[in-house]
Amino acid sequence: PEGPVRRRRHGAPRWKNYSKPSGRSDRHDTGVTPHYPDGGPSLTRVPSVTRPAVNPTDPAAPTIDLSHGLPTGEAKTKAVRDMFDTISPRYDMVNRVMTFRLDVSWRRKTIEALGLPAGSRILDLAAGTGDFCRDLEAKGFVSIGMDLSFGMLSHARTKSPLVQCDALHLPVPAASVDGVTCGFALRNFTDLSAFFDEVGRAVRPGGRIAFLDAASPENPLLRFGHGIYFGKIVPLIGGALSDRTAYAYLPKSLAYLPEPAAMLDRLRQAGFSGVQRRLLLGGAAQLIVGTKQA
Repeated sequence: PEGPVRRRRHGAPRWKNYSKPSGRSDRHDTGVTPHYPDGGPSLTRVPSVTRPAVNPTDPAAPTIDLSHGLPTGEAKTKAVRDMFDTISPRYDMVNRVMTFRLDVSWRRKTIEALGLPAGSRILDLAAGTGDFCRDLEAKGFVSIGMDLSFGMLSHARTKSPLVQCDALHLPVPAASVDGVTCGFALRNFTDLSAFFDEVGRAVRPGGRIAFLDAASPENPLLRFGHGIYFGKIVPLIGGALSDRTAYAYLPKSLAYLPEPAAMLDRLRQAGFSGVQRRLLLGGAAQLIVGTKQA
């Protein structure tokens, strides 16, 4: 049987949860084939009741535990998934407020930086509520959104196919996509090196990547002001509108990112050339681009 379809007033986003591999492409003819390294020969679609969206006003709702420092390994994977399930209903609103809508222009810059023609097939990883997918659609790309959090995907407002999966095990064949975008999620992957390798596997030779994420300004004065806003004010905004613990994690999670030079070197090792890092808003955000080598 085919997977469930969720219809929303802003379009008809479709989502699927892949737990095992199959040689069959998905129903939307995107060429996406499930490919999990530890699965069996068949494809299982999990009903929508598997991971219901969490009400952020529920005191029992799961939030990320920072009492013992930042989580790692499988604990991080679960914590990040539960956190985004929790904040998904108001995620877009909080983003717009805390970035003064700059996230909108940053996403558009990211898509422009791909430098790919309309009709190109783009994976948007950590797709969340579909912001990147909508912008990719508007530029004529064929976009496919993937995210670990069912809660985020259940609130997506996009017509693009949506897949719930782990970005470290993408359900696509090798060299099957023209490009990959990823917004504000590099810090959330359990193994960033493995993520780069997996993206390198999925992107065809000559394909492009464009990763948008938070950063810390290099200028001491800007870094001081950014530290106050990002470290103190953002958790207050998040706490007032959504979940304070989750938005306290946000500034702390910058510690997960390696030094910029090391991160770019690791992308080169994953098979990308022309790797560049561009700073936005004085270094409060960063855009990383590269081209898959032949």
